Amino acid sequence: MHHYACLDQVLTAQCLQSEVHGDPAHDEHLFIVTHQAYELWFKQILWEIDSIRNIFNNVGKGATLGATTLDEGKTLLILSRLNRVNQILKLLVDQVMILETMTPLDFADFRGYLAPASGFQSLQFRLLENKLGLKQEHRVRYNQKHYAEVFKTHPHYVQMLEDSENEDSLMSLVERWLERTPGLEEDGFNFWGKFKASVMDMLADELQEADSEEDPIFKEDKMTQYKKQKDAFESIFDEDKHNILVARGDRKFTHKALQGAMMISLYRDEPRFHQPFQLLTQLMDIDSLLTKWRYNHVTMVQRMLGSKVGTGGSSGYHYLRSTVSDRYKVFLDLFNLSTFLIPRDRIPPLTQSMHRKLSVFDRSTDSGISMDDLRDLSN
Repeated sequence: MHHYACLDQVLTAQCLQSEVHGDPAHDEHLFIVTHQAYELWFKQILWEIDSIRNIFNNVGKGATLGATTLDEGKTLLILSRLNRVNQILKLLVDQVMILETMTPLDFADFRGYLAPASGFQSLQFRLLENKLGLKQEHRVRYNQKHYAEVFKTHPHYVQMLEDSENEDSLMSLVERWLERTPGLEEDGFNFWGKFKASVMDMLADELQEADSEEDPIFKEDKMTQYKKQKDAFESIFDEDKHNILVARGDRKFTHKALQGAMMISLYRDEPRFHQPFQLLTQLMDIDSLLTKWRYNHVTMVQRMLGSKVGTGGSSGYHYLRSTVSDRYKVFLDLFNLSTFLIPRDRIPPLTQSMHRKLSVFDRSTDSGISMDDLRDLSN
């Protein structure tokens, strides 16, 4: 195992600059090992994310030639690998605590040897962000520069970043998958039309209740809540308003993909939507854990450096703090779906045909023919 895992190279890759300069700092070893461990785990996460993207793209062994949709029989495999990513991220969130056993004074013993290195120079983390689907325009500019600027002395790294920007991200692949959610067809079940009608009925009932309220204070409060609800739902029913929010970065999915995510969330108890709902949950977990990791990193940096300028010349704590925001959540729309959930008794009932479609997962969708279509042909 020692030779198989190339442990000689791994275990001798800790070069303490404080020792090189004749002033050994004990905690520099912890600092290096911790960051190397992070990079190894980032490498594994990238391995899993790339495999998931290949499955969505129908690339690899057993893929259907010319297929344009996800083989639903592969959903469990995707879930397994997403879960692995999340378990690794949980480990990385907790790993910050190990680094916090080092005091600010201990860090100061070797901090001077780090410059101009910076945590921002983690190529793999930038690749991970891109492959998940973080867009360049949503990034906080690092020292008012393009995020790839720190890698300019390594053209190969810059090329890798450009390639990762141009490839299909996990976000774009999930988006296309959601757009094909069964039941969105206007000439079929027409979920969005039925959902909108149900919401309009619900809002009409709320308005009537507000109008009939005799207490002026309660009436004003109910009217305010009604208007907020009405405006919120208009932002998803009006595609132009939705697209404006997308352009601002307040929404991420296309209008059709948002419809698919909403349908899966409302009908998650149907057998065919069990795994898709879990998949959406796993994607939110990735965003949540990355946010926690960023926050823990920010807290640690503030503890170690206060408001000092970072080793890479960045604004240190203040720059990192700005990355702990919704603009860095790739799957932000999934978090905000709860804004638009309606009571169960308001959810449009499934037609008999739609109920059959959602009773079992359907591997025939790769050909564009559903099980119901096959039944109709056989009849």
